[in-house]
Amino acid sequence: MGAAAAPVAPAAEAMSGSTTPMTAVVQLEDIHKIYDSGEVQVHAVRGISLDINAGEFIAIMGASGSGKSTLMNLLGCLDRPTKGHYRLGGIDVSNLNANELADIRNQRLGFVFQGYNLLARTTALENVELPTLYSKRRLSTREMEARALHCLDIVGLSQRAGHFPSQLSGGQQQRVAIARALVNEPQILLADEPTGNLDSKTSAEVMGVFQKLNDAGITIVMVTHELDIARYCKRNLIIRDGRVVSDIQVADRTVAEVEIKKLQEAEAAAKLTA
Repeated sequence: MGAAAAPVAPAAEAMSGSTTPMTAVVQLEDIHKIYDSGEVQVHAVRGISLDINAGEFIAIMGASGSGKSTLMNLLGCLDRPTKGHYRLGGIDVSNLNANELADIRNQRLGFVFQGYNLLARTTALENVELPTLYSKRRLSTREMEARALHCLDIVGLSQRAGHFPSQLSGGQQQRVAIARALVNEPQILLADEPTGNLDSKTSAEVMGVFQKLNDAGITIVMVTHELDIARYCKRNLIIRDGRVVSDIQVADRTVAEVEIKKLQEAEAAAKLTA
């Protein structure tokens, strides 16, 4: 990319040989979230204390109404706790104002959503570039393009940079969304049901991208209701009634490359017997 190449994104930096220290990037201390809906108070999160270390890959699970989405919103600085402290990279974000929270979201967090949230009339490259327009770290047009191409390359889609979302499959659109989440070099990727709209094979491919990023040192926190998807992660949290009721390290994790091969073999066998 020549002299205008953008700074290396965290995933590529880790791939070059650096190691990620096991330090807490997220520290939750007695976090509560109470919603006041008129006469009734809804206690969505009830005193959660939790550390997330650099390089972890965590699935947050729970039934509808368990508090997992509220917890994800708090982690993403989309909402403030009613009580307690949330430290992100050592900064207590619990009482920051709206502009300060927006800066934190843009500079330290990357978001991946179930619905991709790509702009329909904008190319993959331009979709990935978008967060850099709101960054405090001003980049030239050439630097933004170089960084976006680099992130598309990380997710295996640099050859599709000029395609519009309508020209991409669901899995490809989600990978563009992952590249967009990486472009500002976040400390943490937050993924909300990232495989919810995808079939089994495409889900495995997307989880393969997440595993590759995590192996390279990226910290990932993912909400999912699918047990098979949670098994791709290293650590599973189960939320019930606003509390963490289970926090386990995953034994015998599903490896995306192995799962994709199994699915391909099953598909080929089905065609032979058809």
